[in-house]
Amino acid sequence: MRDVTFHSVALDRDMPYRVVLPKRIASGQKLPVVYLLHGGGGNLRDWSNYSDVAGYAERGLVLVMPEGNYSYYMNAAGRPRDRYEDYIVRDLIADVESRFPAAKGREHRAIAGVSMGGFGAVVLALRHSELYAAAAGLSPALDVPSQPFSIKRWGQWRDYRTIFGPWKGETQAAEDPFVLVKSVDAAKVPYLFLSCGDKEGLLPTNERFAATLKRKSFSFEFHPVSGGHDWTQWNAQVPKMMDSLVSRIH
Repeated sequence: MRDVTFHSVALDRDMPYRVVLPKRIASGQKLPVVYLLHGGGGNLRDWSNYSDVAGYAERGLVLVMPEGNYSYYMNAAGRPRDRYEDYIVRDLIADVESRFPAAKGREHRAIAGVSMGGFGAVVLALRHSELYAAAAGLSPALDVPSQPFSIKRWGQWRDYRTIFGPWKGETQAAEDPFVLVKSVDAAKVPYLFLSCGDKEGLLPTNERFAATLKRKSFSFEFHPVSGGHDWTQWNAQVPKMMDSLVSRIH
């Protein structure tokens, strides 16, 4: 396990990420990569601290856990310097592939996340299908761009509008997964793995999204599971998630 700091051109600042490699790598060997995005209020250490995912590096993988702050991994409409989407899909991939024995090409990459990170993984996979062969969202917060105004959640609403732009504007539509699935070619989109706990408020949204994917003939799997919005539930889904991702990258 190693922590790296590199300069992101998109963000114009230094950014950290954590990487986990197999203990033994043959000379000249190139390995598939799984990018793991943390949730809101978390950081790049969450996946290694709270889940058992690090052990999957021994299956011949590079695991990359970037810092995403509270960005939803999008280019913020109201903060021109916070270009987190560009940082993840351009700068991070380029640095990983220049620094580690990471195989290049779509067929060697997958992306996954929890909650905010699950939103990021799904949307980035839909918007950049040329980069990833598979994506996974554990309890993905898929309805964030379209959440209506609430006086009780004024601060959250303000943050969302800073990221996704004006209500019902172009940026919101371009980053809304329910809008995206209507405009992309299902045959070209990465395989999607989704799960959500039965005690989560996000379950109806995820069920609705899964129904949309089914109607549009996307390749996906959706698992309503027991549990709440926490690492106990997410960690229980890691084996199934990783098996699904690893079977689709090489």
